[in-house]
Amino acid sequence: MTEQAVLEVNFPVKGGDFAQAGDVSTKLKRVLQQLGLETSLVRRIVIAACEAELNIVIHAYSGSLKARVSPDKVEVWAEDEGPGIADVELAMQEGYTTAPDHVRALGFGAGLGLPNIKKNSDFMEIETTLGKGTTLYLRFDHEQQVR
Repeated sequence: MTEQAVLEVNFPVKGGDFAQAGDVSTKLKRVLQQLGLETSLVRRIVIAACEAELNIVIHAYSGSLKARVSPDKVEVWAEDEGPGIADVELAMQEGYTTAPDHVRALGFGAGLGLPNIKKNSDFMEIETTLGKGTTLYLRFDHEQQVR
């Protein structure tokens, strides 16, 4: 754990496991609420985390969602082992999706994931390598006492 971190968590995410999709972001939500973070901040973090988790479930073989809560920010990393993103600029456009038809038939893969993540975070960075995977780094700023 880093010096300023109040808490760090790391949750595995299994690619293709739609039965468990959303479980990790729900666990993260409980942790953030227990720390006493403001409801609107928790909501933004959980929306972004859920979208990132779903991207791992839809597109990757495996991955993880990590979070670090500090006195002035919450940082989230979504890391996966998967195909990577061929065109990040295109993937950032609302409605663009590479999700297969069977995934869209389940109600996932509408092409709103990355745009929604960006909209809800204060900072977003994407590192991706074709054939290896993708890492999203998200930061949510706050100035609040954490329990």
